[in-house]
Amino acid sequence: MKRYKYKAINATGHPVRGMISASGEGDLYNQLAESGLELVSCSEVGGTKKGFSIGTQKVTLRDLIQFFVQLEQLQGAGVALLDALEDVRDSSENPTLRDVVSEVYRDVRDGVSFSVAMSRHPSVFANLHISLIAAGEETGDLTSVYKQLVIYLDWTDVMQAKIRKATAQPKIAGAAVVLMMVIMLGYVVPQIVGFIANLDQELPFYTKALMATSDFFQQYGLYLLLAPVGFIVVVKTLKNLSSAFAYFSDWVMLNLPLAGALIRKASIARYTQTFGALYASGIDIISALKSARQTVTNKVLLSGLDMVEANVQAGSSLSESFEMSGHFPSLVVRMIRVGEGSGNLTPVLDKVSEFYSKDVDEAVEGLIGLIQPALTAVMGGLILWIAVSVFGPIYSSFQNMNF
Repeated sequence: MKRYKYKAINATGHPVRGMISASGEGDLYNQLAESGLELVSCSEVGGTKKGFSIGTQKVTLRDLIQFFVQLEQLQGAGVALLDALEDVRDSSENPTLRDVVSEVYRDVRDGVSFSVAMSRHPSVFANLHISLIAAGEETGDLTSVYKQLVIYLDWTDVMQAKIRKATAQPKIAGAAVVLMMVIMLGYVVPQIVGFIANLDQELPFYTKALMATSDFFQQYGLYLLLAPVGFIVVVKTLKNLSSAFAYFSDWVMLNLPLAGALIRKASIARYTQTFGALYASGIDIISALKSARQTVTNKVLLSGLDMVEANVQAGSSLSESFEMSGHFPSLVVRMIRVGEGSGNLTPVLDKVSEFYSKDVDEAVEGLIGLIQPALTAVMGGLILWIAVSVFGPIYSSFQNMNF
């Protein structure tokens, strides 16, 4: 199969552009005609790879939110799924998403279920999206599923935006500190070391330390800068090769001061939000638990979720299962127990997610509040060290001069 860029006209005369797989131009023409499009021009795309060709526009969370919002509005108004997909395809501004929707439309038209058609595009639709759509197909209520997906995706988008915004300043400050160290220790200090060394006096220890540090940085500075990258590569490689090491490294991350609590809270917020969305869509508890775990990456927490699923399957209540896992705070257990008792588990899970989302925001802000002063102190201390080490001996030499 080849990939073609095409320009076509829909039934209303509006131009439609996209990219689609076809065995040849004839097949491309027939596919577009079956979709209600008239081919105007096309060109073969070179250098294809699994997924999408290099350089195509990425499908963002905002694109997916818009996609499901449009489907909810159209199908809520009584529009058939095929007609809704056609309308979304023609109105999409993202060429990659438009191409994907075109292929989903063709598959659904050929008799494939919507969830299976989505599963053929894993680079765009996650397993969670597909599970929810499949549940909606079973219950016959896709509109409610679209609402739950929009709520979940919007929450995820807001959380990611907050984290990006909160970490932007520390990243800039950290880069500034590294740049200053490179300039000062790599270029400025070596220029004046020769002058200080030629002074006819005993140099103080802090000046000798600065000179030694500068020499070390000149010889091994590149290795120092590459060391964090190498460390990350080695850790990721070992995690891929050894499940025991992956578990240990995740345990270390979960027990770090400040950062460990942040990881746990963020994981709980994502997990409860997802589980609530799945449960509200009519999925049974076991399936919802298995699908919601896809939002958790820490292997220590995943082992706890394995215990939760096993206990629920054995007949224990959800709150008892969470409590026995030992990884969920008592607040979560109590609120789930209240939800089970009242029969309103979904609103309780939403409250848990909302509470921990706010807690994550506060924890991130607190962590940022510690990082920025620390980086400022490092920068100030380095400047002070250089100033004292350089000007101290010079000032002492002036005092020893006889005029």
